[in-house]
Amino acid sequence: MDNWWMQLLAPLTANKGALYETRARQFLEAQGLGFVSRNYRCRRGEIDLIMRQGEQLVFVEVRYRAGSRHGGAKASVTRQKQQKLRLAASHYLVSQQLSESRQACRFDVVAFTGDQCEWLPNAF
Repeated sequence: MDNWWMQLLAPLTANKGALYETRARQFLEAQGLGFVSRNYRCRRGEIDLIMRQGEQLVFVEVRYRAGSRHGGAKASVTRQKQQKLRLAASHYLVSQQLSESRQACRFDVVAFTGDQCEWLPNAF
């Protein structure tokens, strides 16, 4: 796709991403998780949401797909994406002066496929 076309679509994609991140946060808070941070970015990647459940930090990837073609939203969290999330989470822990060996963590996915919301705790 041409660069100018991508620049035209970027604000629409960002708005949709923000909408589904907000929906995911509200859903997780209703499940008893506490909000910590949103859109943590570093050179290694980005974490959509950081939540807390008890003493455990929960790094959350939020995905949206209009339909289930190609496996839907949850199938879009590839091994490469998982690796980027792990690296970003490691960077976050260091930035907060936390130790990976002492801070319990997990990676969840909240996947929206059409109107369906699926929460995958400890997804990888």
